[in-house]
Amino acid sequence: MQSVIELDNLTIRFGRQTVLKGLKGAFSGRAIGLLGPNGAGKTTLLHTLLGFYPPAAGTGRVFGYDIQREIKKIRHLIGYMPENDSFIADMTGIRFVRMMAELSGLPPSLALERAHETLFYVGLGEARYRKLGTYSLGMKQMAKLAQAIVHGPKLLILDEPTNGLDPPARQRMISLIRDIRATGETALILSSHLLRDVEECCEEVMILKEGEIVVYCNLEEERKANRKFLELEIIGDTQPFVEMAERLGCECAVQGGYRIKMVLPEQVHIRDLYSLAANKQIQIRKLNYKRDSLQDIFLKAMEGNRGSLQA
Repeated sequence: MQSVIELDNLTIRFGRQTVLKGLKGAFSGRAIGLLGPNGAGKTTLLHTLLGFYPPAAGTGRVFGYDIQREIKKIRHLIGYMPENDSFIADMTGIRFVRMMAELSGLPPSLALERAHETLFYVGLGEARYRKLGTYSLGMKQMAKLAQAIVHGPKLLILDEPTNGLDPPARQRMISLIRDIRATGETALILSSHLLRDVEECCEEVMILKEGEIVVYCNLEEERKANRKFLELEIIGDTQPFVEMAERLGCECAVQGGYRIKMVLPEQVHIRDLYSLAANKQIQIRKLNYKRDSLQDIFLKAMEGNRGSLQA
C-alpha cells in the first residue's frame, strides 16, 4: 500500500526555536487522527505538508510527491479545511466554493456544478446564495468543509473541524467526515484537541509532544494490546480458584462472592484460567477485558516518550 505521508527527518525551525524535530516514518492509514497539547507542532506539521513552511532539514512526501520540489502536484491532491476562517464576507457561498474549485484545477462549468452539489451535501443548499458574512458559526464550518472537498481530493486535511459547534452541529460534522471516510476514496488527517472526535472518526492516531512523534498506532490494536486486566463472573467455589490463580502470579480482588477483578502477568494467558476453572469444576460465566480508551493512550504518551512508533 502506498504511504499517504512519508516523513524523512523532517525538521522545522522558526528562528532559533525548533518546532518539529526530525520526524520520521511512513504512514498509510486511511483516517489518521493528529493529537497533542498546544504547541506540540500539529498545525505546523499540517502547514508544512501544504508547503507553507520550508524544512530546515529533511523532507516529507505526500503520496510520493516531495513537499519541496512537487508542492503544486500535492496541492491538487489535497483538500484543506483550516482552523481559522478565511472568507470574503461579501461573497456568496456558491461563488466562494466555485472559486475554490477552480483554484483546485476544475474547469469553470464543472466547478459550478460541483459547488452546487457539495453545498447541498453539507446542508447549505438553501443558503448557497447568501453572503458568507451572514452565516452562523456552524454554517461557516460547513462552508469550509465544502470548499475542501468540492474538487474530490485524494487527501482531506481537517484542522479542528468541530471547533465551536453546538452538539447537533458537531454530530452533523462528524457524520459527514465518517461518510467521506467510508467511501474509501479519500484519506483523512484530522487534527483536534477533542479526543472524542478522533476516536469517532479515525482508525489510527499520531500523537505529537514537543515537536516529536511519541505514538503512532492503530487504535483497535492498541486497545487489544492491553488485555491483561480482566473482570470475571463465576459459578462455584471462588476461594480455591483465586488461590490457584494467585499461585500463577495473578493479582485478584473478589467482589460480591462471585465477581473477580484480576491482573494477569505476562506469562499467564486466558486459556490458563479456563484450565484452572475446569480443574476446580468452576464455570466462568463472563470474562471482560478492560481496554484502553484513547484518553488512556493519550495520557500515557504525555507521561513520557514511549518509543512506540508503528507505521
